[in-house]
Amino acid sequence: MISVNNVTKRFGQITAVDNVSLEVKKGEIFGLLGPNGAGKSTAINMMVGAIAPDSGSITLENLGNPRQPSARNHIGAAPQALAIYEELTAEENLRFFGSMYGLRGANLKSRVEWSLELSGLLDRRKDIVSKYSGGMKRRLNIVCGLVHDPQIVFLDEPTVGVDPQSRNAIFDQIEMLKKLGRTVIYTTHYMEEAQRLCDRVAIIDHGKILDIDTVKNLLARHGGEAVVIAQMESSPSETIKLPGVRDGLTLRFESNQPFADVLALQAQGVAFSELHIERPDLESVFLNLTGRRLRD
Repeated sequence: MISVNNVTKRFGQITAVDNVSLEVKKGEIFGLLGPNGAGKSTAINMMVGAIAPDSGSITLENLGNPRQPSARNHIGAAPQALAIYEELTAEENLRFFGSMYGLRGANLKSRVEWSLELSGLLDRRKDIVSKYSGGMKRRLNIVCGLVHDPQIVFLDEPTVGVDPQSRNAIFDQIEMLKKLGRTVIYTTHYMEEAQRLCDRVAIIDHGKILDIDTVKNLLARHGGEAVVIAQMESSPSETIKLPGVRDGLTLRFESNQPFADVLALQAQGVAFSELHIERPDLESVFLNLTGRRLRD
């Protein structure tokens, strides 16, 4: 659906995106993760056609270059900074953005109704947006980018600063888009969100793609071993060789097969009162690839 081929973008002496190539498949939720300053925003701005690459090419399947107005009509975007008019109602916002994409009459009315229902704002449609909660504004921000029924949707940090209820509502919105066959490019600082929602994930840092794959495959390659933290009921026999590090009755060790290793220790007579296994997750992958947490 989206082909990025050997794309580079520089700003003065800074190379924001460095010879990046990737393919986003039709109908998938594609996560783009990286520290602040890694090149995510620049890559997205090129994919939506807001800026042109210095070299390389970006094409949308059957639509051409995203810089062309005819192609951009099929793109929807919900930026991290709210792009809604707080002095208007939700309905007025949707009618305005829909009309900007050429919707008129019954078609515009139908899409506004669809957007209000998807966002859960039907009963607040006539209220001024400035009176909305942060979560309600986020949900409206998303559907303002969907009102024209785009085939490709860019969501940049859509759950920043929202309450748990609105966060789950936004997840429902995104999963509905997938059911409708829309292609979603999703950026987030929350690793658990990407792990839950994304079919594939690209991790970018210093303008370069470090790896792209399904979460499962990324975990297998870069997640590292599981960590077992066990509380033993009593000190085991000195003849038993314990793995990892022991602190009193607390045993901590890493393992590729944690359950098998625990069972093997139990077979030797080691009894546990508590057992906790920390599995590798997408944050583990991120840290192992970038060497640091997300930058502010």
